[in-house]
Amino acid sequence: MAVVLVHQGITQEQYEQVVRKLTSGKERMQSPSDWPVEGLLVHAAGQGPNGFRVVDVWESEESCNRFGEVLGPVLQEVGITAEPELYPARAFVSA
Repeated sequence: MAVVLVHQGITQEQYEQVVRKLTSGKERMQSPSDWPVEGLLVHAAGQGPNGFRVVDVWESEESCNRFGEVLGPVLQEVGITAEPELYPARAFVSA
């Protein structure tokens, strides 16, 4: 079952710092191979009326947890303390 991971309460600058740390210096995530673990289905990040938000959809809770093990220390390094939302996807449709 697909799992949705949502990060809010971060800034675009913090997001960009995390991307550089996860990708060894790249400016942006461009393909699933940029992630340090397999299993990513969708990644979207952008500024909305209520702040910057990042949404990932993972193929399973296990793949999401593997990513969390890598991501957690990086978030701490850049000062992100907000806990992400994590929930099973009720539906997932891809083109």
